[in-house]
Amino acid sequence: MKRNPLVGRLALGLYLLIFFGYLLGPLVVMSLTAFNSAQFPSVSPWACFTFEWFGVLFRDERILESIRNSFIIGFGTVILSVSIGLAAALILSQITAKLRGIYYTIIIAPILIPGVVLGISTLVFWDRLSRLLGASTEGLFHNGIFLTVIGQAAFISSYTMLVFVARLQRFDPLQTEAALDLGATHMQAFRKVLLPFLRPAIASAAVLAFLASFENYNTTTFLFGQFPTLTIELAQMVRYGINPSISALAFIIVVLTVFGGLAAEALRRARFNRGPGLGAEFVRARRSILPVALRGNIAALGIVLLSFVVIAGFVTAQSYSPAQCKAMVLKVKKERTELRIKELQERMAERAAAAAAAKKTAEDAEDKATKPANNSGAFGNVFGQDSLGKVGADDNAAPSDQGSDSGGANNSGAFGNVFDPGNLDDVGGKKNEPATEPGNDPESDNNSGAFGNVFDPGNLGKVGGKDN
Repeated sequence: MKRNPLVGRLALGLYLLIFFGYLLGPLVVMSLTAFNSAQFPSVSPWACFTFEWFGVLFRDERILESIRNSFIIGFGTVILSVSIGLAAALILSQITAKLRGIYYTIIIAPILIPGVVLGISTLVFWDRLSRLLGASTEGLFHNGIFLTVIGQAAFISSYTMLVFVARLQRFDPLQTEAALDLGATHMQAFRKVLLPFLRPAIASAAVLAFLASFENYNTTTFLFGQFPTLTIELAQMVRYGINPSISALAFIIVVLTVFGGLAAEALRRARFNRGPGLGAEFVRARRSILPVALRGNIAALGIVLLSFVVIAGFVTAQSYSPAQCKAMVLKVKKERTELRIKELQERMAERAAAAAAAKKTAEDAEDKATKPANNSGAFGNVFGQDSLGKVGADDNAAPSDQGSDSGGANNSGAFGNVFDPGNLDDVGGKKNEPATEPGNDPESDNNSGAFGNVFDPGNLGKVGGKDN
């Protein structure tokens, strides 16, 4: 099966894009936030291009003090770690094979111990030693810089030892023996033969130790005392709130790191081009408008371009002012805020109207629920507003048999028809009727109201008639 080279190249390009994006993406994004005028490190939304956060960084005394402490501790750690690592590597190369495994395990163990444990153990050990010697608590054994250097060198020495061991594996011991045979002392053989051979390893170990010390946090957080390093200060700033000045610091560190890497590569290529060989001949024979020092040296060309960018940025920062842009951004933010407030007020008014309508609906429903539908209270409808109306309506209604009304089925209240005005009408109406003998009134038997015929005027006539 024939492979398509274009697909392979696209796959390789995609892999490299993802790989470098994963490695360098966060650094690029954080570096961009250093030039955004927003108060919090962010890329989107972009406000204004500015250099003001670099000024904020350089005016921050705490950051500057922490950088100074980091450099002091870093140089102290480099000196101690390189010395211990070189001595450990030389001993490892001199002891017998039986002891070499045990010794290597012991000297490499600090790398495997967590930094927190190393920090606490260093603090406790030197505090006990200080008390044993009767030293003051303000003395050297409680000094933050001293304890941090000691604590960091305890495990960084193991890294430097590995660098020296790798270099010594390429060293021929016969060179030292030849020097001794020629009459040199051991110190002279070391200084004239072995030390020049280890010089690249010493430089590499020193850079490695300095970077490890500069970025260390776990061990330093227990030992720094009154001398916080940059990592400790940044951690405290993140805890209590940050601004893009941290991004400016990150951008400076990234630029210095890139500059250092390019410088190392440029020196290596320049050494290669100056030396005898095909490389030097190719550089000298190649036609180019670039100077000879930059021909075939991409790293040197990168340093030149990076230097131009830094100088141009510095010059631009001296004359550029984002005040007008920031005023426009502030105006837009103010308009958006006012619009937002207006929307919130309208929304709150709508919610208030809806709540009032809901409350009125609930009150109406409550009134309907509390009003007796069938007048079935304790007193029936005796106090009802329509009770008298009903009575008046009965008066205007077509005359009906009073006896049937008094004993009607509709007068079924708690007090019967005792308050019915028709009771008196019944009595008065009988006055207009033809006089009949009380005893012969056929309807007298029907005076069966609540009070019987006690109000019947005939009763008085009866009494008078008897008297007469």
